[in-house]
Parts: sequence; structure tokens; C-alpha cells
Amino acid sequence: MPVPVYAAVAAAKDDEGAAIVDFTLVGILLTFLFLALLQLGLALHVRNTLAASAAEGARYAANADREPGDGAAVTRRLIEDSLADSFADDVTSGTETVNGVLTVYVQIDARLPLIGLLGPPRSISVRGHAVEESS
Repeated sequence: MPVPVYAAVAAAKDDEGAAIVDFTLVGILLTFLFLALLQLGLALHVRNTLAASAAEGARYAANADREPGDGAAVTRRLIEDSLADSFADDVTSGTETVNGVLTVYVQIDARLPLIGLLGPPRSISVRGHAVEESS
């Protein structure tokens, strides 16, 4: 039995505005999801950049004619060139023996970037190692 025309018109009027509400709710959800992925990408980028800078600084300091402080200076310069200067505030270096082998390390302690390049007092620590060359 066919539906009367007035019933179809009444049913269509009950759905008025539903598309706007659906679009708004889904849009808000997708915006938060996008921002969370963007934040995760930024945190991983900062961590990987710090790890690469620490490893490069340790390799530089491990050369026969270099000191651990030279590696820390190179690491600071690399961080300042690739990230914000505040990430290079706490860079330490030194030597340690690992399995009977003298190694040079460079350690970076920085705040974890949340909400852009700003962040809470939580920190991330990365360390680079290289075998000390003897002269």
C-alpha cells in the first residue's frame, strides 16, 4: 500500500537540521583526532632529532684529538640548528666503560613537547654513545 504524500512530507520535516548536527559532531571528533596525530608526530620528530644529535656529538667527541666537552658543544649546535634553542639547555657528556671498552656518551635531557613546541615539566632523555679512539 503506497504511503500518502502528507506522511512522506511530515517524515522529511522531522529530519531537518540533522545533517548539520551530524557534521558538527563528526567534525569535532575528526579535529581532535587530527590534532592528536599531529602532536604525536611532533613528539617523535623531536625525540628522533635529539637522538641523532646526541649520537653525532658522541661520534665527534670519540675522535682521538677531541674531548667529551667538544661533543656536547657540537650537540648543542646541532639542536639549535634543527629545533628550538631551549632543547639544548641540558646537554652533558663524559666517558664510561661498557663491557671493558672505554666509550664517550652525550646525554640530552629536554622537556617533552606538548601543544606545539611548548610543554609541561615532563622530560625526555636520550643518550648517544661512541667508542673512544686512542691516539
